Amino acid sequence: MTTALDAEELRSRLVAPNGPYAALDVVETTASTNADLAASGAADRTVLIALEQSAGQGRRGRSWSSPEGGLYVSVLFRPAGVPAARLPWLNLIAGLALVRVAQSAGVEATLKWPNDLLLGSGPGKGAGILSEITADGAVVVGMGLNVAKLPSDVEPAPGGLAPTSLEDLGAAELDRGELAFRLLVELAGLEGVWRKNEGDAVESGVLEEYEEHSSTIGQHVRVELSGGAEVVGVAQRIEADGTLVVRGTDGVDHGVSAGDVVHLRPA
Repeated sequence: MTTALDAEELRSRLVAPNGPYAALDVVETTASTNADLAASGAADRTVLIALEQSAGQGRRGRSWSSPEGGLYVSVLFRPAGVPAARLPWLNLIAGLALVRVAQSAGVEATLKWPNDLLLGSGPGKGAGILSEITADGAVVVGMGLNVAKLPSDVEPAPGGLAPTSLEDLGAAELDRGELAFRLLVELAGLEGVWRKNEGDAVESGVLEEYEEHSSTIGQHVRVELSGGAEVVGVAQRIEADGTLVVRGTDGVDHGVSAGDVVHLRPA
């Protein structure tokens, strides 16, 4: 597997006038690609890629395991014309781009709402997504994809979800440069159509595609909310605003905009 990325080659293929991005940089290691971009004041569609992160962040301030051999990509978006209420869809769109890349490498892939890529029939967690709104109103979308075989000390995800990688599952493509290219092309295509439709998830087709690849819909789930609250029930659907609807054990539909979802095993 290639151990380095050719930044010049990626720029020649992806940065204007030859591609959809404004700028692209590759670093060997950094604390957090999201944090670097969030503080940069960069232009719309700026990309930062790292081969390793020393202080990656997950949801709720958790550490995000970012071992060497993965692909860590953050993209800063300034989607003019998209209402603020629709910006959370960028997180789900990133998931769709990851599904397409994994499938193109011959690996079964689904999405656990709102920010996990599941790989294989097991399945295991193969990627995480974290989106953040910056002080100046941009959105930074960070994606961490497990490419190489994982070290034995990588901790399970919340809920005990086992980690896995493309190499662990026999992917046909393990070159991180090519995977980065595919991921950024898919992300730009999905985000571009969504933006053209002013962030409308129905008109742009991203809601339908997300539901098609969702492993959460129809599952018995526990959603862990902030403050220690939780909702237990069956996930029904994804709404047009990106929220998850769970029919609780009380028979009432609960809309969840953020939370950690645990897929519960059948009794």
